[in-house]
Amino acid sequence: MTGFGLATAAGLNAYIPLLALALLGRFTDLVTLPHTWSWLENGWVIAIVAVLLAVEIVADKVPALDSINDAVQTFIRPTAGGIAFGSGTAAQTAAVTDPGDFARTGQWVPVAIGVVTALVVHLTKTAVRPAANVATAGTAAPVLSTLEDIASVGLVFVAILVPVLVLVILIALAWAAVGLLRRRRRRRTAQG
Repeated sequence: MTGFGLATAAGLNAYIPLLALALLGRFTDLVTLPHTWSWLENGWVIAIVAVLLAVEIVADKVPALDSINDAVQTFIRPTAGGIAFGSGTAAQTAAVTDPGDFARTGQWVPVAIGVVTALVVHLTKTAVRPAANVATAGTAAPVLSTLEDIASVGLVFVAILVPVLVLVILIALAWAAVGLLRRRRRRRTAQG
């Protein structure tokens, strides 16, 4: 459940779970990353991810720019989800010592699950956001973005501290996304 929580968080904001894992791994005993993922704790990596997070936070709150940002993030969020899932499931990735072992032992499976999880969340977000922007003349962008960032931070900490709650949160997020998509469809039908 930890991996799913982290990958879902990456689908909302690619950099929050990566920065959280890096900082918690480097400065606390709460997270111990396996050797193959310890590069996340490097000071340069932390600085780069922090800068990218700042750019993401600003870009995602500006109407129209948020859609461009989402298009760019289509490649980044799933990648971050794979990294977050893979590094967050330390017991599954600790055995990876070289790329050959990675493919041969099936250790790529957690990374692939993380990529798919983050991609599904990201695609849902990109389907809902433009409709919300159009319906509210762009005023929804900063509100939704802030809620997504809060949800991402919350998911990271729940995934790390109380992983069993991730399932409840994922069900609630899926329910909310389906509800928003249904409402969008009903509005289209009523207008058309």
